[in-house]
Amino acid sequence: MKKLRIDLADRSYDILIGRNFLSRLGDHLSYFKSARRALVVTNPVVNKFYGKVLSEGLQSAGLEIECAEIPEGEAHKTLYDAQTVYDHLIENQYDRDSLLVALGGGVIGDLTGFVAATFLRGVPYIQVPTTLLSQVDSSVGGKTAVNHPQGKNLIGAFYQPRLVAIDLDTLRSLPPDEFRAGMAEIIKYGVIEDPKLFAFLEKNSEKILNQDTKCLETIIETSCAIKAKVIELDERESNYRMVLNFGHTIGHAIEALTSYSQFKHGEAVAIGMVYAAKLSCQLGKCSEGVVQKIEALVEKFGLPSNLPQFSAGEYIATMYRDKKAHNKNIRFVLVRDIGTVEIVDRVAETDIQKVLAS
Repeated sequence: MKKLRIDLADRSYDILIGRNFLSRLGDHLSYFKSARRALVVTNPVVNKFYGKVLSEGLQSAGLEIECAEIPEGEAHKTLYDAQTVYDHLIENQYDRDSLLVALGGGVIGDLTGFVAATFLRGVPYIQVPTTLLSQVDSSVGGKTAVNHPQGKNLIGAFYQPRLVAIDLDTLRSLPPDEFRAGMAEIIKYGVIEDPKLFAFLEKNSEKILNQDTKCLETIIETSCAIKAKVIELDERESNYRMVLNFGHTIGHAIEALTSYSQFKHGEAVAIGMVYAAKLSCQLGKCSEGVVQKIEALVEKFGLPSNLPQFSAGEYIATMYRDKKAHNKNIRFVLVRDIGTVEIVDRVAETDIQKVLAS
């Protein structure tokens, strides 16, 4: 088992990466000695695969386990669905020593973290991510949120988990399109920070898509290490952590305009990365060759690279409502080269319109 440490003073925690250890998760909960009860928040599909083995692993630590299910999909990352979890906690008299466990992908992780941050003004929670995307991105870093019809993740809080437990075996039950969607965030890490990771992805795409064990360990550990480094430098996204949003400005607009139902998050980010690269080239930040490399790698992993058909005005209006907008300006993370990006606080609407039409 690999262990990475997120160093955030009294909010520090470990990321565990290994195989077949959900049944032994209780062995890693020694610092939850005061907890007597745990509520596992999951969706019906994930619960069917891993609910029983995880519950047994938690029971070995002396915890009383209950489960709350949220329907699958981004459309259920809402205040209404969070209310389902609040209702269970309140009706069953959970207290501040109780533990929440997010078992699932990014939707479950974000929603569970949001409930943990707000129930009784904060209770501990752990992340047990079961999708590639959540393992390398949303489970790490303490961003918790639910969506609003006018924008993604507009209602949320920064609230760190106490542990992230990544069991690579959970990827075996992941549908191929979900696995590919997770690759978008890994490509992002290569673009923003690590040319060697980007080159590794180019060279080993077939092995990765076939879930080669060594390749998976390499790309997941590298991605988590990059995100850990960024979070330690800027936990609350005051500036530098914005680099993690490469591809997300347009990606989030795509999700909102399609009512979170047409594209998976990673698919929308993949398109967003391609068009952020095109915008970068248009503004003289990078060469056409960089754009071609990013677009080629996105397509190599079977991810979409073309915008859905909405007007430039609709895209821009949605971007203004994004939480990354600043002083009524649209922010972008733009690429200079593979491994080097910059945060641009204001991009002119005319430049955005031009790239959206390209």
